[in-house]
Amino acid sequence: MGLLARLAAIVGENNVLADADGTVPLLQEPRGRYEGRALAVVFPRSTEEVSRLLALCNERGVGVTPQGGNTGLVGGQTPDLSGTQILLSLKKLDRIREIDPSSDTMTLEAGVTLAGAQGAAAESDRYFPLSLASEGSCTIGGNLATNAGGVHVIAYGTMRDLVLGVEAVLADGRVFNGLSKLRKDNTGYDLTQLLIGSEGTLGVITAATLKLFAPPRGRVTAFVGVADPAQALALLQLCKARLPGALQAFELLPRIGVDFVLKHGGQARDPFAEICPWYVLVEFAGAEQQALSAAVVDLLTQGHDAGLLSSAAVAESLAQAAGFWRLREMMSEVQGKEGGSIKHDVSLPLKDVPAFIEEAGRRVTARVPGARPVPFGHLGDGNIHYNVSQPVGADKAAFLALWEEVNDIVHEIVGKYGGSISAEHGIGQAKRALLAKVKDPTALATMRAIKAALDPKGILNPGKLL
Repeated sequence: MGLLARLAAIVGENNVLADADGTVPLLQEPRGRYEGRALAVVFPRSTEEVSRLLALCNERGVGVTPQGGNTGLVGGQTPDLSGTQILLSLKKLDRIREIDPSSDTMTLEAGVTLAGAQGAAAESDRYFPLSLASEGSCTIGGNLATNAGGVHVIAYGTMRDLVLGVEAVLADGRVFNGLSKLRKDNTGYDLTQLLIGSEGTLGVITAATLKLFAPPRGRVTAFVGVADPAQALALLQLCKARLPGALQAFELLPRIGVDFVLKHGGQARDPFAEICPWYVLVEFAGAEQQALSAAVVDLLTQGHDAGLLSSAAVAESLAQAAGFWRLREMMSEVQGKEGGSIKHDVSLPLKDVPAFIEEAGRRVTARVPGARPVPFGHLGDGNIHYNVSQPVGADKAAFLALWEEVNDIVHEIVGKYGGSISAEHGIGQAKRALLAKVKDPTALATMRAIKAALDPKGILNPGKLL
């Protein structure tokens, strides 16, 4: 029996797509930088089917590229061009297995969307805090595989901090049953944490037990104008000092990025009559709305009196808060309307973020006169998306041909300040070669040894990460 027939015998003929036209959307990453081919796209419906599929592919030496919602930005979910790999879509593993309010946990399968997970938690009067712009389509499995971050890391941490256990299938088909509600389990190596962030190269995550929290009853969102990133950083320290535990998000936005959203983002509106060179979108949460609102107003007043901000608008409705967030969440998408955009996902020690932004802007524009840096993102945890839009009127292809050269400039400065070349998007295909240059040699050798031990035939997501 041929491979495709054996795959169909496991998952059913309707869950094996070998038609090239029908599989094209799944073989292209969202920005169009990576496109692959696959022998077939396979949709398992259970962990048992994933186990049988991997055992078969391991036996045949067939590469397997796991995929969740296909929202990744570094090509980790895209097979190569050989057409010899199986694209394993986890979308049909989409059951909420259990919600346990007493334990503040939720166990669900890898194909559940992040928005679906948030909604399921809310139905049980609980809160799952991971929040990403792509939450309507990204999946829990993909969030785990890439250790997703998002806007609430400052309060709740990354995906690593939100998981108690995972279920995963190893390369040879064995199932690791690491699902657990335990907050303490000191019984040796933490295999759950090993699998999180491994980008599908060590195992295919099929389910997870996640932490839940009491939903905040009060929430205050403010849009603040500042002079520069250094002033924004000083305001961050004031927020931490004055309202410890309440700070949920602290996002930095440059004026040029806001202009892009106002120009291309549909219903977006400018919060202020005056133009500020930089902005901060800040969100607080607490137990009681009225007291929290008064405390935030007092904090912003103190910040203004101390010269840390020039303007501030506190959202007076959910719609106004959503409007503020729209300015942030559309920022990456609208850059494509301005032509080519060379992108970076980096993190730095908080104190060095202003110096990094200044130096990167100076050096990038010296190399590409007229280039328009758009640094924005999660200042609260030091994660900056340092994107560079092409000069006005420039040739897009010629600008994008400078991708690696601009990357080298930005990543050299990141290294100078002891930062990371990948804060939350992962390595995938995009940064695989770069990882070998920046990773500690002992750490890299250890990673390769782990990969060889768990996947000796190298079938799991070949060509990614390592």
